[in-house]
Amino acid sequence: MVTTFKVAVLGAQGVGKSAIVRQFLYNEFSEACAPTKTRHVYLPAVVMNGHVHDLQIMDFPPITSFPVNTLQEWADTCCRGLRSVHAYILVYDICCFDSFEYVKTIRQQILETRVIGTTETPIIIVGNKRDLQRGRVIPRWNVSNLVKKTWKCGYIECSAKYNWHILLLFSELLKSVGCARCKHVHTTIRFQGALRRNRCTIM
Repeated sequence: MVTTFKVAVLGAQGVGKSAIVRQFLYNEFSEACAPTKTRHVYLPAVVMNGHVHDLQIMDFPPITSFPVNTLQEWADTCCRGLRSVHAYILVYDICCFDSFEYVKTIRQQILETRVIGTTETPIIIVGNKRDLQRGRVIPRWNVSNLVKKTWKCGYIECSAKYNWHILLLFSELLKSVGCARCKHVHTTIRFQGALRRNRCTIM
């Protein structure tokens, strides 16, 4: 049985959210920074413990605010599908305070505007650019404590440039959306990029 999990990736400009997605899918990184101007949809398959799960990863450009209703969501092409996902990945740059403030704002808007009565949607906060941690603007412990204890969200730091904790991020993502077979500690995972033939990563 194949289950499709829809995931939205959000963040301010320049935080490296698209680089995270491309590192996950293609195991590649580019130093050139091209701002995301439109929504990009990727369809990788995840094989975990012999079971296949389809992911629909939607990489959104920076949005000024989270759509408050379905009408607003579909009126803006950049926001389509944003309210109906199974999980959110909110990315910030550990060297940029404003990018963390952006994540804080979007998270609060998600909580306030999601459809009343729906099940709680997992949110994972991701601190990217760990390789530049000497320029960190907020101590890791402070962020982790806030996110995990106060916000009740998942928290992971990663480096898209060096492919550090990228697979861990998507492994934790599957656990958060309730994939029962993904909750084993020693899990065999194979991520297959659906947009590139014969491309797989094994963890």
